[in-house]
Amino acid sequence: MSPNMLRLRTLMVGIPLALASLAVSAQVPPPGRTLASQCAQCHGTNGNGPGFDEIAGKSAHEIYNELLEMKSRPVEGIMDRQARGYTDEQIRLISEYLSTLPGNGGD
Repeated sequence: MSPNMLRLRTLMVGIPLALASLAVSAQVPPPGRTLASQCAQCHGTNGNGPGFDEIAGKSAHEIYNELLEMKSRPVEGIMDRQARGYTDEQIRLISEYLSTLPGNGGD
């Protein structure tokens, strides 16, 4: 096979593979979104209710500190148990994601 044919063959195989990998990477959810899906049971899928604290739009710092506090205190309720299930890094990712959701953070 000539060098030009080999290059053409490589391009014909390589370009579709590169495009496929771009399509897959475009489908990756934002960091923290999958982890925060557990929050939807009580805080709604958008973090604005129903009936529990509105967490969408709160500052990442505030959410992070509240979750760390819940994680470290004696178990008093469901949030304490939930927080204990995450590493500090996972809590950071959840906090950063929730802070990007439209809302007023319960203010």
